[in-house]
Amino acid sequence: MSPAAEGHADRPLLLGALRLSRCEGVGPVTFRRLMQRFPTAEEAIDALPELARRGGRDRGLAIASPGDAERELDALEQAGGRLLLLGGPDYPPLLAQLPDAPPVLSVLGDPAVLRRRGVAIVGARNASAAGMRMAEMLAADLAAAGLVVVSGLARGIDGAAHRATLPFGPTVAAIAGGLDQPYPPEHAGLQNEIAARGCVLTEAPLGTAPQSRHFPRRNRIIVGVSLGCVVVEASPRSGSLITAGLARDYHRELFAVPGSPLDPRSAGPNGLIREGATLVEGAADVLRHLPELLPDLGPTGFAEGRNGWGADGPEAWTQLGEVRRAVLPLLGPTPVPVDDLVRRCQFSTSAVLTVLTELELAGRVESLPGNRVSLLAAAARAV
Repeated sequence: MSPAAEGHADRPLLLGALRLSRCEGVGPVTFRRLMQRFPTAEEAIDALPELARRGGRDRGLAIASPGDAERELDALEQAGGRLLLLGGPDYPPLLAQLPDAPPVLSVLGDPAVLRRRGVAIVGARNASAAGMRMAEMLAADLAAAGLVVVSGLARGIDGAAHRATLPFGPTVAAIAGGLDQPYPPEHAGLQNEIAARGCVLTEAPLGTAPQSRHFPRRNRIIVGVSLGCVVVEASPRSGSLITAGLARDYHRELFAVPGSPLDPRSAGPNGLIREGATLVEGAADVLRHLPELLPDLGPTGFAEGRNGWGADGPEAWTQLGEVRRAVLPLLGPTPVPVDDLVRRCQFSTSAVLTVLTELELAGRVESLPGNRVSLLAAAARAV
């Protein structure tokens, strides 16, 4: 798949990728593997039922139709949005480096801000007045220094960071639902302001109501488009600490604002500092740890893995039966790195990736951040 320039000339390319990304069982990691294996999205779609069958699926697979993709893209354009394709020139370059980067992004506003240096500011929804003031100060000072402030449009710290940024420069909001489903609802006006001055992005199609399972995926986008992440307030087991964990997984700079040990909202940042996060008292503590320019990231298309991915011919597929028998016992509900699977089963990386793709399409495994995979609950009970 060659890099796409989002526009009318590449509409067939966009539609094919959009359709593949909306097929059942095709998550971000599987999408990338399929596009490394097949020359076009349409050929990958044609192969899905057989791949799922080989992975052990005994029922039909829901395949998005060309009409579904046409209607989704038309509705997005009518809403004033754009579709960005992984590998295309307007896709956020930092996000493209993630192994589970979203195949397509729906965007309102100016996608050019996604190519600038950005830093995420996240924290508690039930933030204290002091925490809100700190988020506002950091956001304003970082924006004044030329950085794009990224957050998740949530109540509390997120909203404070977005609002404080707007007088000084663009801000980016990554949201969990569709572009037509602002969340929380009272931030609809703020979302419009952000789209006018910066950018709002999501991997969810229009009409998707945000649910709890969508927010961890949203959090990886916040981290993915940023050079670093600042946690202002976060209680234990909060979504902000999930975001901090993703920052570590994706090798982003991690910062935390210390707080009173008497306030449970400070437990998260204080714990991150104990574990090595940079203590932040002002914007200067963030700026000194960020590069002055985005790194040269190289190509972000799919051709790098096409040669040698998978296997062709009846004999090769017969051999993959041996790989399946070796891989499945190594999987469980606890996530395991793919590199560990390859090392322990002693088959080639391409063969293991082929089998993992089949199993994911069959609904038996799940790909997770950090190039890890786990067996889904129903499959784990069957082992």
